[in-house]
Amino acid sequence: MYRASLSYSLHRMKLNDKIVIITGASSGIGKSLATEFAKRGAHLILAARQFVTLCEIAQGLEQQYGIKAVAVQCDVTLEEDCEHLIKQALTTFGKIDILINNAGISMRALFKDADLKVLKTVMDVNFWGTVYCTKYALPEILKTQGTIVGVSSIAGYKGLPGRTGYSASKFAMNGFLDALRVENLKTGIHILTACPGFTASNIRNTALDKNGTEQGESTLHEEKMMTSDEVAKIIADGVENRARTLIMTSQGKLTVALGKFLPGLLDKLVFNTIAKEKNSLLK
Repeated sequence: MYRASLSYSLHRMKLNDKIVIITGASSGIGKSLATEFAKRGAHLILAARQFVTLCEIAQGLEQQYGIKAVAVQCDVTLEEDCEHLIKQALTTFGKIDILINNAGISMRALFKDADLKVLKTVMDVNFWGTVYCTKYALPEILKTQGTIVGVSSIAGYKGLPGRTGYSASKFAMNGFLDALRVENLKTGIHILTACPGFTASNIRNTALDKNGTEQGESTLHEEKMMTSDEVAKIIADGVENRARTLIMTSQGKLTVALGKFLPGLLDKLVFNTIAKEKNSLLK
């Protein structure tokens, strides 16, 4: 038992003084991740489009936790912005230990009604944003034998009606990270796929409708969901423990299991669950 405990401690990745990049850090899970990693002594590069908000968050974390936090305006759909983000991290800190691909956007529309630009926008943020940032950060993370995190979703395991573009983007992210993990089996880097369940955050308020306009109001019961702070703590623990995959809720674990063994039943359960949304798209 002592040996097992010692081995666990040796392999545990302490976050103090680690250099961490977080995309989508101006709100929701990203903002909570910034706070959680700052609490654990990490220095931060915070990326988002909302630069003023990002600067306020960075300044507050520096004052509260005595770490260094840098705000970088970044639209992850633009490859050059992602390249600049990584260069800024290296200019400021000289290395990168952890990249957390958190920036994300959702959608809510039946595929038959949705403008195709909606699906493209969601794919550009959720999938290509992850690819771009990872591409430029990977050489540096190989040097530190660090961690790449993708904040995915249970929608990356089971397609959700009314969210075809979102589900597709998360399936793509999961496949990308899985292949990347195998490619780097002998390099010493750590790839973590984190899959929260429904989380109380602004992602549903900013979800795109069939025309690409933010819907502005959540259609789900937010008070029954896990909080973004809870998600951030689980992810930070997963980075420290070098976990492979995090399925964070019992509903999520059941979804993954049923998808393997009883997919037809899962289809009906998912349909019935989504049909109970406010102003449901399913009839």
